[in-house]
Amino acid sequence: MSAPVRGWLFDVYPAEEGMVLWFLDADGHPHRLSTGYRPAFYAAGPRATLDHLGHLLRERRIAADLTPAVRQELFSGAELPVVRVAVHRPLQFPLAVRQAATLRDLTLYTCDLSVAQLFLYERELFPLGEYDLVVYDGVLREAIPRSRPEDLEYAVPPLVVMRLRLDGDPVNPNHGWRGELAVGVEGEEVVLSSERPEDLCRSINRMLARYDPDVLLTEWGDAFLLPRLLRLSQQAGIPLAFNRDPRAGIARRRERSYVTYGKTMYTASAHLLHGRWHLDLRNSFIYSESEMAGLLEIARLARLPVQRLARTSTGTAISSMQLARAVQQNILVPWHKSEPEGFKTAAELLLTDKGGLTYQPLVGVYEGVGELDFSSMYPTIMARFNVSPETINCLCCQDAEVVPEIGHTVCQRRRGLVPQVLDHLLERRAYYKRRKRETTGSERSIYDQRQTALKWCLVTSFGYLGYRNARYGRIEAHESTTAYSREMLLRAKEVAESQGFRMLHAIVDSMWLQKPGAGQAAYDALAREITAVTKLPIFVEGVYNWVGFLPSRTHAGVGVPNRYMGVFEDGSTKVRGIEVRRSDVPVLVEEMQARMLQEMFAAPTVEALRVRLPAVLAILEEALVRLREGSVDPADLALTATISQEPHEYRNNHPIALAARMLARSGIRLHPGEAIQYIVMDADAKVPEDRVRPLTLLGSDWVYDQDRYAELLVRAAETVLELFGYARDRLWKEVWEPLRGNGRSRGKGLRGTVSRRR
Repeated sequence: MSAPVRGWLFDVYPAEEGMVLWFLDADGHPHRLSTGYRPAFYAAGPRATLDHLGHLLRERRIAADLTPAVRQELFSGAELPVVRVAVHRPLQFPLAVRQAATLRDLTLYTCDLSVAQLFLYERELFPLGEYDLVVYDGVLREAIPRSRPEDLEYAVPPLVVMRLRLDGDPVNPNHGWRGELAVGVEGEEVVLSSERPEDLCRSINRMLARYDPDVLLTEWGDAFLLPRLLRLSQQAGIPLAFNRDPRAGIARRRERSYVTYGKTMYTASAHLLHGRWHLDLRNSFIYSESEMAGLLEIARLARLPVQRLARTSTGTAISSMQLARAVQQNILVPWHKSEPEGFKTAAELLLTDKGGLTYQPLVGVYEGVGELDFSSMYPTIMARFNVSPETINCLCCQDAEVVPEIGHTVCQRRRGLVPQVLDHLLERRAYYKRRKRETTGSERSIYDQRQTALKWCLVTSFGYLGYRNARYGRIEAHESTTAYSREMLLRAKEVAESQGFRMLHAIVDSMWLQKPGAGQAAYDALAREITAVTKLPIFVEGVYNWVGFLPSRTHAGVGVPNRYMGVFEDGSTKVRGIEVRRSDVPVLVEEMQARMLQEMFAAPTVEALRVRLPAVLAILEEALVRLREGSVDPADLALTATISQEPHEYRNNHPIALAARMLARSGIRLHPGEAIQYIVMDADAKVPEDRVRPLTLLGSDWVYDQDRYAELLVRAAETVLELFGYARDRLWKEVWEPLRGNGRSRGKGLRGTVSRRR
């Protein structure tokens, strides 16, 4: 028996000998252990077909135990006789499932989960869990938990992080720009500038051996860095020691493009290490939104290996939380979504197929407005009213609760699987938000990262109720949630108006109210009354010094629900739906509008704001002067766009199509859903190829279309100034035309080498 080890579960993956587990002890030292495991799936069908499955697996030399079992079917709640197929070698589990899938008479369950995921579910282990380990000759016999996923306060092991990136601007290197490799660890960074592949590989290996990092944190690591370094390693004949486990390779997943909610998305290929994490900042939504503390928080709760979680959506995380609970409760996990939408007449569709309730805002600038927000409204409704796929329109309740307006019923006898998961997430986020208010410094940052990660999971939990591929999705549950939300917002409106408040705007879970003389105390009292009536928590987001609800660009005077700006009494600000919040506008425009807003938000009243308008206009003029003089960095002029198809499939000469085709002709492989950056050279050039130029293909002698960029600047200025009488035509005439002079011009950019900001 080896010496006792106490450590945190760091990594887990299948191997020939079973499952490999890596633990980090209190000093950060890694320990590689193994343990036996036979992953199992379930099959239901005719006896003869089940017998044939056993013969088929033996013919394919897949050792497996087939034993009768009884498991629960989620939607009906009935006990279902099945056969449990336990595969002896974990690496053969996917092959066994594929063989079973060829037998059409069989229905398979719990079959398409990754082996590591299923192992963590069944053994009730979780990433970053702390354990006392019973070990015999490198084999893990028992892991005695010292922590639980539900713990609100927990320690994580000390992690050594090595950062790999290309020195210079963070532009997609696959689009033509290159830089030297920068390696940073423990606050120091070195640039590996050798042109010889063998020297570069040896330098990287020396860094890995010296620091033995737990985490490789990269920028463009999946899409460029690791594929490029591995090719150089192969050319030089010097293997790179990225893995801690010398017996394992690097797991790869192919890149893919897909369409979701009408938007084309692209996910880069994945390069996953064994015994060490590779996290790509450019290929991880969860990390980009909530950083390391948020990623580890969700990994613990979702029981997903950290590297895999980093490259998935929060929808996958919330789904994994549900799957873990199902497996532990002996509930069968369907392979495909098994509950189709019930038939509805056209009249029923009109009644049920609605979203949240929105009141069109009253365009204008207002003072003393209070914003009240329901806390995580949709997830709270799902938990409060027991909304889950299996609880809607159940057959077991005679006294089921009726959903307002649409008439669906909700089971009162059993707690739904989805609410079981949400109960804890809601309590957990409320705790972290409270601790964030009570702490400072790094401790406050950790609580903020955790609550942010939970926020995204809660947001996704509602969307997955209606997602067509969600295993535990059902459109009737989605409809019931929105029906409850509409009812609760109407009740809140009635309470507010009964106390003399005027509603200026409302959208799904937020209300903007105004009442002469009302202050923070009055709005707090109103929030308590609404909570008492709706049984849903609602809080005062704040009272505004002033808030402006902006008009539509296409319909003058008509308000847009999610387009506003304002400053609270405590000095914090809120901006939605305008250029400074968008990712596709040039940096020049974003920075100008941000400065304008900063000047405006310094005004405590609307009258004081009007006094500041000349200073706000001066910021626009300054940006236009820079544009006219040509003192603008090319990166600040780049427009970012996402291509929706292969470059050769475009049939028009839209700027996005032109830039994509230029990149493709230069040998750059683009994928639908990938973002590209380009400069507008001359928007009206007769030759289409002279109109735009991709940023990474910009030469030393370049020009940009001054009028086109002036339009973008003036448009962004109009956004924040239109409520004060400065429409686009006025700004163009009074500010740009005096600077521009007569006639249309194409301004010269910086000559010489294209500069890159660091």
